[in-house]
Amino acid sequence: MNNKNFTYKKSGVNIKAADKFVNFISSVSSKKRGKKKFSNIGGFGSISNIPSNIKQPQIVACTDGVGTKIEIANSLNKFDTIGIDLVAMSVNDLIVQGAKPLLFLDYISINKIDLIKLKSIIKGIVKGCKLSDCELVGGETAEMPGTYSKGKFDIAGFAVGVVGKNKILNKNKIKKNNLILAIPSNGLHSNGFSLVRYVINKKKININKNKFLKSELLKPTKIYVKEIINIISKNLINGCANITGGGLADNIKRVIPDNMVADIYLNKIKTLKIFNWLKKNGIPENEMLKTFNCGVGFCLIINKKNLKKVQSYFPKDYKPYVIGKIINGKNKVKLNGSVNWNK
Repeated sequence: MNNKNFTYKKSGVNIKAADKFVNFISSVSSKKRGKKKFSNIGGFGSISNIPSNIKQPQIVACTDGVGTKIEIANSLNKFDTIGIDLVAMSVNDLIVQGAKPLLFLDYISINKIDLIKLKSIIKGIVKGCKLSDCELVGGETAEMPGTYSKGKFDIAGFAVGVVGKNKILNKNKIKKNNLILAIPSNGLHSNGFSLVRYVINKKKININKNKFLKSELLKPTKIYVKEIINIISKNLINGCANITGGGLADNIKRVIPDNMVADIYLNKIKTLKIFNWLKKNGIPENEMLKTFNCGVGFCLIINKKNLKKVQSYFPKDYKPYVIGKIINGKNKVKLNGSVNWNK
């Protein structure tokens, strides 16, 4: 029998490269927490304290990915923003129930470890955690030759947050005549990219040579954590919704009580240039509304008297504005009129 000296490295898995990557993650995510150095990275599990100032703490957990936005990153060979997207997609869901993000973990699967690419992704994840005031406490990097083709990869994120029992946002707090506010998005965020890519392919557009698309398609998802947690702490909102896959109607109906309706006027929506571009390139309005955020990244439901206070917590570019109100009814969401795509 011939001895072929089979090794893991020959099969396509490089443990030394993986170890170097873990050391890099530890170096960029380490920081002081009081007198204790944060050192969860590299262990079998991470250990963290539940904040002592939260009464009757409830744990909230979320997971998500960034979908086929990854293919745009591959096409543009730019990977420093999708890590921010990864964090945003989970933490923006956590805050819908009033939870403050505490911890984040990532999972990266790739055909072959590419340290330059992976370091760029991790730097984005660390930045996203900083914007969310949470900590990257661990994760997993899986080198999977034969599962992914050359250069291909996928990422997933997992966030854990905490909320006091009396601060949980639930449907019972939403009342008739509450206002519905739109907080602007900064673009596509991380939804609808399969349709975006389909349009680009059908139109035979080279995004590397299109300045507008090149600047728009990898804009990282806006993270709303700090503003939302601030107004929750002041008891200024009754409900909220993260507008992701499924668009405005599908997401806001998830927080509306059974005997009420979110009565929304589409002509009040302040859309963005990227959505106008998609609409002009052949996507009908009904498809736009059920696929993209169309300029509304997040919705708030508040008492009318709190409008100016709520708006004061947001910077100019993300100041919430009224797009509708809560009325009695059974269908949960009513979309009136049409979006002014040329605003």
